[in-house]
Amino acid sequence: MIPILSFIGKSNSGKTTFIERLIPELIQKGFRIVTAKHDRSHGFDFDKKGKDSWRHKEAGAEAAILYSPGRLALIRDIKEELSLSEIAFRYAGDADLLIAEGFKDGNHKKIEITTDLNEEHLFCKKYQNVVAVISDNQLNLELPMFKRDSISEVANWIEKQFFLKK
Repeated sequence: MIPILSFIGKSNSGKTTFIERLIPELIQKGFRIVTAKHDRSHGFDFDKKGKDSWRHKEAGAEAAILYSPGRLALIRDIKEELSLSEIAFRYAGDADLLIAEGFKDGNHKKIEITTDLNEEHLFCKKYQNVVAVISDNQLNLELPMFKRDSISEVANWIEKQFFLKK
């Protein structure tokens, strides 16, 4: 099973920006990365209204696949919410690591990104398997702590934590 690491934190805490900077660092180390983003709005439009694939879905197709040389996207209706493990199993099988944004629930490992100064408000106090925290604030936690610009340090830590092999 592919290792899963989720970055969690409140809205506008910098999760996307951090992940965006971390991916090239891990790729430079030779790892294949897949990402998953949890959208709590319970629905989203990946394709643009009026485009052919959108029209196919609107006509009732269960799935629409968009394909061009070098890129493929799948838009599919699902009957129930999938766990992150199920998403990894179905769609990320050839990667070395699945990096998720969100997905606070579940048994996978999580890194919290926070700007909060009040430790009682931190997700690591409420959710299981938070293994590290990224914050520029001084916090009194018994978890590994990283600063926001420590991209290389976090990538090295992830490599060791997940026993990633090139």
